[in-house]
Amino acid sequence: MLISDVNIFLAVASVNSLSAAARKLNVGPMQISRRLNALEEHMGVRLFHRTTRSVSLTAEGEAFLPYAQAMSEAEESARGELSPAASKVFGVLRMTAPSVFGQSIVLSLLPALLERHPDLRIDLDVSDRVVDIVSKGMDLALRVAPLANSELVARRIAPNPRVVCASPKYLEKHGRPLKVADLDKHQCILLQAVPRWPFRIKGELQHKTVSGLVNTSSVDAVRTAAIQGLGLAMLTYWDVFRQLCDGTLVEIELEDADMEELSIWAVTPTRRLVPARVKVFLDMLEENLMKMQAEASAVPSFAAY
Repeated sequence: MLISDVNIFLAVASVNSLSAAARKLNVGPMQISRRLNALEEHMGVRLFHRTTRSVSLTAEGEAFLPYAQAMSEAEESARGELSPAASKVFGVLRMTAPSVFGQSIVLSLLPALLERHPDLRIDLDVSDRVVDIVSKGMDLALRVAPLANSELVARRIAPNPRVVCASPKYLEKHGRPLKVADLDKHQCILLQAVPRWPFRIKGELQHKTVSGLVNTSSVDAVRTAAIQGLGLAMLTYWDVFRQLCDGTLVEIELEDADMEELSIWAVTPTRRLVPARVKVFLDMLEENLMKMQAEASAVPSFAAY
């Protein structure tokens, strides 16, 4: 099997067109067709449904796709490691991140990252849904939830505990809850993915039913509603980091409960042959989160509210 044929397979799969793949690779359509035929002969299966008007992956092609991506990335990593310019970072960093974390933290790193590595390109999926990074051909997922798929590899980047918070305006008007039971007296902004609020009480994780006037599927909407004084919110630390620092939101610590400890995880398809572009991004992310946490320790307390 030739790696060049594998790369042709990936090019056709990405655009579902022989002619478009030929233009992308700057070769003739007949050459594309011949090399695909050779790859299919070698594999012993048909990888594409091909008509005069359309091209689409067969079930076997879908199954082969993640392996082809891994082979292409391994070849790229080898060239990068063994070439004279081994320190050069290039290619497209394909990653996904939760919406608020992606917009407030990841995007803020990109100017410095791209200035340091001008041959790097970014393809960022900002979404709260869990993306299958293998089938989508992605290098990296940044996640808050614990890793469920044991076939993937997770690296802990930073702590990200849940935080109960509210605007100073809300606390001035309604007071500050001191215990978990006090939440019954307050408007709580509900995130549909977390219908009951988790607390660790006497070492045991318990879930508290809360209620309020606002219920939304968006983390960003919960944060905005809290800033506007519509109630208490429970979000993770990095979702509200900047607002806690500038005082638009105030963290509320309850006397009889601790918050659930979560983390920011970097999830990759494999531990082997991780592209340099992933390594430099994660190193920069980890370094910046540590720096931001250190700066946050200097923020004054808002206990007067």
